[in-house]
Amino acid sequence: MDHTILVVEDEKVQLDSIAGFLTKLGYRVLKSSLPVAALDMARDQAIDIVLSDFKMPGMTGVELLGALKQMNPEIDVIIMTAYGSVESATEAMKLGAIDYITKPIDLHQLKVMIHHTLERKVLVSENQLLRQQLSERFSFDGIVSQSSAMSQVLNIAGRVASSNATVLITGETGTGKELIAQAVHFASPRRDKPFVAVNCAALSEHLLESELFGHEKGSFTGADRQRKGRFETAEGGTLFIDEVGEIPLSIQVKLLRVLQEKSFERVGSSLSVATNVRIVAATNRDLEAMVRDGKFREDFYYRLNVVAIRIPPLRERREDIAPLVDLFVQRIAAENGKRITGVSREAMDKLMKYAWPGNVREFENVVQQSVVLCRNEIIITEDLPLRVHELHSEQEFFVTMTGTFLEKVKAYEKSLIVAALHEAGNVQTRAAELLGIGERHLRYKLKKYGMK
Repeated sequence: MDHTILVVEDEKVQLDSIAGFLTKLGYRVLKSSLPVAALDMARDQAIDIVLSDFKMPGMTGVELLGALKQMNPEIDVIIMTAYGSVESATEAMKLGAIDYITKPIDLHQLKVMIHHTLERKVLVSENQLLRQQLSERFSFDGIVSQSSAMSQVLNIAGRVASSNATVLITGETGTGKELIAQAVHFASPRRDKPFVAVNCAALSEHLLESELFGHEKGSFTGADRQRKGRFETAEGGTLFIDEVGEIPLSIQVKLLRVLQEKSFERVGSSLSVATNVRIVAATNRDLEAMVRDGKFREDFYYRLNVVAIRIPPLRERREDIAPLVDLFVQRIAAENGKRITGVSREAMDKLMKYAWPGNVREFENVVQQSVVLCRNEIIITEDLPLRVHELHSEQEFFVTMTGTFLEKVKAYEKSLIVAALHEAGNVQTRAAELLGIGERHLRYKLKKYGMK
């Protein structure tokens, strides 16, 4: 059976017993007595199921569940718990655990549970129709998403589309801000009118003013004829102002007037031109901070920010990676005349764990490169760019930590202490040396966290 199961249990006899049983069933089994070590294994290898104890030193089963799901939402987690902690295990299922089993472990029940879990995974991965239905679960004008984070984005976009309200879309570079802007336009009553985009970062102050408002013949050197700007080109439709945070203060004043009075003047003209344009703006900058620093007009900011839509980065919505893979692989393979049906389990695991600093734009680029390099009908890990194979320390920390800042610090400290004590054979003096702190400091931490 080509399936990998990771067993996490701090009681060695129980750990060896369960691991041995699953090995005899034909599964590839990894085992760990420390949650922090289990996270390292899950980070480095493709895991199908994690069978985790509920109560463990350093990190609970729920904390481990959260870290695993943040790392790769497709890892299924089964919680092992004592009979008296069933309520806690049920709560873990609400947080994403696939199932739970009570101790003492009934091996036959465990066998059936794992079989059903893997059967479900296989059906989901192989049933093309089901995958298509899942990928369209939260779709809006061609935007593919399964995550609750993007469903909220699309919900707001869908509700604001029918209005004339100005929309401000924020998010990191590559998250798909223009795609959302197009979705708002094509779901609106203005869908039959133009959708016009202008990138403010690509134009100087003088050129930007002319691009937006147009100019009269002779208004500046080289202006040999009258030219309409983007506002006139977009009449009746939507003007998408991208990188709005790069607009100089002098032009912000003129755009503010357009928003207030619904009119503007071409460069070199004193005549007002009425406009009926819906504005959707986007930026990757923190406009509130720019307002505080005097780099962005406060009145202009509030005129733009009538309805705000924040697009989360891809690392915060890893549930969207699987449907995006399907979408891009099918499209790019067709464009290149290749027959590629999908990606291997190991390759998908790598894609799930990568931080995607360039977001969906980088993701599409990686899939395109992988499709071009692929020699078979399935994309394998060797087809992926080198950077996807490498996890950096900062990335690893944030992928494995969940909760508030203080909860992250507490969980990380406890994990470091447990690992050091394990390495030192529970000799506190040696563990303190490994941690680079005094023994008294270590004893204080042990007492603070209630660790034996």
